[in-house]
Amino acid sequence: MSLLQIKDLSLTIHGAQILKRINLSIDAGQIVAVTGESGSGKSMTALAVMQLLPSGAEADGSLQLDGQNLLNQSEAQMCALRGAAIGMVFQEPMTALNPVKTIGDQVMETILIHKAMPPARARARAKEVLSRVGLPTHRFPMSRYPHELSGGQRQRVVIAMAIALRPRLLIADEPTTALDVTTQAQILDLLKGLVSEYGMGLLMITHDLAVVADMADQIVIMRHGEVVETGTTEHLLHHMQHPYTRMLFEASGHQVSLPLSPNPYPLLEVEDVVRDYRLPRTHLFGAPGHHRAVDQVSFTLNRGERLGLVGESGCGKSTLTRAILGLEDVQHGRISLGGQPVFTGHTPNLAVRRKMQVVFQDPYGSFNPRHRVARLITEPFHLLDTPPTGSERRDRIAEMLVAVGLSPNDASRYIHEFSGGQRQRIAIARALIIRPELILFDEAISALDVSVRARILDLLAELCATYDLTYLFISHDLSVVRTITDRVLVMQAGRIVEQGATEQVFAQPRHPYTRTLIDAAPRLPEMGQGAA
Repeated sequence: MSLLQIKDLSLTIHGAQILKRINLSIDAGQIVAVTGESGSGKSMTALAVMQLLPSGAEADGSLQLDGQNLLNQSEAQMCALRGAAIGMVFQEPMTALNPVKTIGDQVMETILIHKAMPPARARARAKEVLSRVGLPTHRFPMSRYPHELSGGQRQRVVIAMAIALRPRLLIADEPTTALDVTTQAQILDLLKGLVSEYGMGLLMITHDLAVVADMADQIVIMRHGEVVETGTTEHLLHHMQHPYTRMLFEASGHQVSLPLSPNPYPLLEVEDVVRDYRLPRTHLFGAPGHHRAVDQVSFTLNRGERLGLVGESGCGKSTLTRAILGLEDVQHGRISLGGQPVFTGHTPNLAVRRKMQVVFQDPYGSFNPRHRVARLITEPFHLLDTPPTGSERRDRIAEMLVAVGLSPNDASRYIHEFSGGQRQRIAIARALIIRPELILFDEAISALDVSVRARILDLLAELCATYDLTYLFISHDLSVVRTITDRVLVMQAGRIVEQGATEQVFAQPRHPYTRTLIDAAPRLPEMGQGAA
C-alpha cells in the first residue's frame, strides 16, 4: 500500500472548481514532484493533504495516509497528525517562523505540542535535528532569532521543525524559489538525504522542472486544477506527450536574442568602491568591529549595454545596488552616471538619481494597492521639473502600457486585478515612463513561473530593440543572466572575482567560485525523441 494515496480528489471553494479528480500516490522513500504554473492547483493539493483549506472549501474523493482517509478526520485528529505524521516546509521561511522566538524554541515547540518527550529530551532532539539540517549549535546557537540568519539558514530551520518528529510524509512547497543557486542545491541535497535516511515520502511542489529533474522519482504535471501528465522522471522528460508539459520544458530553458550593443561609451562608472558596516561590540570595553560588504569594486557599464551581476546571498550585490542608486553612502571610491557623481561629498546627488529607475523582485509589494495603474506608473513624474499633464500624460501612460504588452484600458484598474507577470510588466512600465538612462533589475523575475519568466525575457529583448535600454540585471538565476546580458560580473564576499562577456564567462569560467556557481545551477536534460 502507498504511503499517500490520492484518488479522484475534487475541491470547490464557494462553488468554484479548484481541483478536478486528482490522482497521485507516494511510497515511503519516494520523491514525487508536482509542477505547473501558478493557479494550477499544486499548493491547494498540498493544503488538502494537510487539511488546511480555506473557509468555504468542500472536498470529494479519497485522500489516504497509510490507509487512513484524511477527509474524514476531525480538526483534533488532524492536529495530532500534523507535525507528527505529516510535516510541511513552506515557501517563505520568514513568514513561517515566529520572529520573537529563538530557533531552538521553535523546533522544540513541534515536539512539546505533541507531548512526544519531556522538555530536556525535546531540547536534545532539537539540537540533533538542527545539526542534521546543517546548523550545528557550535556555529548556530539555539538562542539565535530568525532575523540573525540568512534565507537559506532560515529554510533549514523550517525543515528542522518539519522533521523534528520524523513524519512519514514531508511536503515541501516551493522551498527553494527565492534562494541563490548554491543554497538551492544544498537545500535540495538536504531533502534528498532526509528521504534516504528516514525513509519518508516527499511531496515536492515547484514551478520549475529544472529544480526537480535530477531529484524526483516521479513528476506530476498540473494545469487548471487537473493532472495532465504523470510518469517517472526519466520517462516523462524524454517522452513528453502533453503540449503543456513540452511548453514548461521549453520555457525552463528559454533563450532570447538581444540586439547588438552600440559602440562602447561609458555611462555608469564605479571606481574602487568600499562600503563598511559597523558591528556591535563583543564586550563592554572592546572596540566595535566592522563588516566589509563591498570591497574595492570597480567596473564600467556602457550606454546601451546589458550587464549582469551574480553571486550568492550576502555577497554584497544589494549593498552595491543601493550605493549606485545613491541610497547608501560609501567610505571610499567614486560612482558616477554620465560623468556626474552620484554623491556630492556624502550627500546624494538628486539630479543624477532621477536618471535611474529600479524594478524590484516583488512587484505587488512595491505598489500602493489603493491607487490605480495610471497613478502607479506615473509616480516617477514627480522627479521631472515639468511633468506632462492632460492629454500628454494620458498618451504617455497608454504608450508605456502598450510597450509592455498591456492595454491602455488597464490604466483604470487596481494592481490586485493583475497576475504576477502582469504586475511585473506594470513595474517595468513605471521604470520606463520617464526614459531613464539606467534601469536596475533587482531579482525582478526570480519568483515568476517559468512560462511567465520566458514572456518577461522576450519583453525585455523587445524593449532593448525599441528603447535602447541600458540596465544592470541582478539575479541568482544564472540561466536568465546568460540569455539577457552582454557582460556579467561575478561577486563573492564583496569583491568582483570575475567579469567578461557573458557567454565567455559561462563557457570558460576562470575563477573557482564562478565554476562553483555554474555547477550548482539546476539543469534540464536534453529533450528526447518522444518529446519533439
